[in-house]
Amino acid sequence: MIRKFVSGPEAVSKIPDGAIVAISGFNAAVSPFYLIDELIERYKKTGHPKHLFIISDAIPSIPGFGLDKIGKLILEDPGQEFVRGFLLPFYGWAPELQRAVMKNLVEAYTWPIGIVTRWLRSVAVGAPGIFSRVGLGTFIDPRLDGGFLNDLARERRTVRVEVVEVDGREYLLYKAPKPNVGLVRATTADEIGNLSMEQEAIYGSVLSIVEAVKAHPGGLVIAQVLRTVTLGEIHPKHVIVPGPLVDYVVVTRRGTEVEKYHWQTASFDLNPIISGDAPYRVAYEPIPLTAEKVIARRVVSQLVGVLKNLGRPIIVNLGIGIPALAADVIREEKLDDFIHLTVESGPWGGIALMEADFGAAMGHYAVIPMPDQFVLYEGGAIDATSLGFLQVDKEGNVNPAFLPGKLPGPGGFPVIAIGSPRVYFAGAFTAGPGKIFVKNCKLIIEEDRPITKFVEKVYKIVFSGKYAVEEEKEVLYITERAVFKLTPIGVELIEVAPGVDIERDILNKMEFKPVVRQIEEMDKRLFCDERLGLREEALEIIKK
Repeated sequence: MIRKFVSGPEAVSKIPDGAIVAISGFNAAVSPFYLIDELIERYKKTGHPKHLFIISDAIPSIPGFGLDKIGKLILEDPGQEFVRGFLLPFYGWAPELQRAVMKNLVEAYTWPIGIVTRWLRSVAVGAPGIFSRVGLGTFIDPRLDGGFLNDLARERRTVRVEVVEVDGREYLLYKAPKPNVGLVRATTADEIGNLSMEQEAIYGSVLSIVEAVKAHPGGLVIAQVLRTVTLGEIHPKHVIVPGPLVDYVVVTRRGTEVEKYHWQTASFDLNPIISGDAPYRVAYEPIPLTAEKVIARRVVSQLVGVLKNLGRPIIVNLGIGIPALAADVIREEKLDDFIHLTVESGPWGGIALMEADFGAAMGHYAVIPMPDQFVLYEGGAIDATSLGFLQVDKEGNVNPAFLPGKLPGPGGFPVIAIGSPRVYFAGAFTAGPGKIFVKNCKLIIEEDRPITKFVEKVYKIVFSGKYAVEEEKEVLYITERAVFKLTPIGVELIEVAPGVDIERDILNKMEFKPVVRQIEEMDKRLFCDERLGLREEALEIIKK
C-alpha cells in the first residue's frame, strides 16, 4: 500500500518546479498554513520547488501567516525564484504580499471569488475556462484593466480574460493555467485518506480544488489534517474528499499563538459554536443610534419592502462594513425568520464574524460549499444584497475599496452584485473625520467629513452601472443623508434626511449633479430611538 501519511517536509518535497499550485483558504479558515510554512522552508533550504504559480479560491492568509509569509520572502529577496505569480480574488489580508505586488516583484492577477470557484469546476471537466457576464464594464474587462494588478502581469499575461459574443450578447471568457498541485485542509483523515471537515468553520472549495488537480495527469493532492482515525470511523456521508483522490496526508497540530497552523479563524483556535457543535446563546443588546445605524435601518426597511413585494421570506447577502450593521437591525427588529442571511463563504443564518475572522459565523443553521454558494449568487437565487461602497460616479459605477497604494482585490463583490436582482449599496455620504450624529429624530451635520465619495469618475470600476441598467436591476445607493436610485438616465436623488439642506449638505458635496425629479423625506422613524416595528409589518405581509 502506498504510504500516504508523511511529514510536512516529505510531502512538499514531492512538489515539482514550475507547478501550478491551488491552495484552499478564506483568510484563516481552511487554510493549510503548516503546509505553506513547510513549502517556504524547503525553498529556503534547497532552492526548490521554484517558479510556482499560486491560485486560491479566496486567500489563504492573515497578516503574518500563509501567503503573507511568501510576500515577506519576496520583499526580502526581490530576485527570488520561488513564486512567479498569483491569481487571487483578495489580497487584503496579506499586506506583505500586497507590497510585493505593488513593487512589481511578482505577477499578480485577480478574479472574483465566484469566478475562481466556478473555474476550478470547469477545468476539472476539461473546459478551457468559464464564460460569465460578471466583470463586463469593470476593471476585469480586458478593454479596461483585464484583472492585471501590476506591469509584470500585463507583460506576461499568464492569466487572461477575453471578450466573446454568444447569441448577440457579450460575455467574458476567463482563462488561467490549470493546477497540477493542490494544498487543502480538513479536520480528520482515516487510513485510506478519506477527509472530513467537522471542526472547520466552512467547507470552502476544498473538493473543487481536488477535482481540478486530479483532472490533470499526475495531479498531486496534499492534505493537512488535525487527526487520524481508522477506516470506518468517518461516516460515509461526512466524507468531503474520498481517500483515493488524496496522495499525501500531513498531520499537524492546532499550533500556538505564534503558529496558528490549524486555527478555525484568525481569532479562534477551536470554538464549537463556529463549527456548529454548540448553540449560540447571547443576550442581544441593540446598538446605539448613530448615523451608521440609520443607514443600516434604511437597508432593512428596503428589505422589508422586498418581502412585501414577494409575499414570502427572502434570502439576502450582506457585505462587510456598514451593510453588516443591517444584521444587528434585523435582530433588533426580530426579523430573523423573515430575512435569511448568507455569507459568501457558505454559512446560512446566524451572525457573521468580521475583520480577519470574516467567512465564519456563529449560530448559523447551514453551511454549504463556497462554489455552490456562488452559483446561487451568480444565478440570482438570492433576492437582494447590500454591499459597501468607497466611491460612486455619475454613471452609477461603484468602487468598493480600491485606492492608489491600496490593493485589496474584488473578493466576492462582483458576482454578488451582478447576480442579485436587487442591490442596495450602503455607506456614509462622505469620508474622513467629522461630527455627524442623530438627535431629536433628525440628522445633525455639525462638521462634515472632508472626502467626497460621489465623484465624477471612480478610481476602479468594480460594479458597472451601465450593465446593471441593461440587466434591469434595482439599484439604490443608501447614505445617512440621502438615497439615490440608478436609472437609465443616471443616478437620481430620491430621498433626503430630515434636518438636511439639499444644496449645502448633498449637491454641493458631489462632483456630479444627480438627476432630480421628485424627492421625498426619508422615513423619520429611522432617526428616532424607538424600534421601527418592522416585524409587525412583516407579519401582516405574510398573513396576506
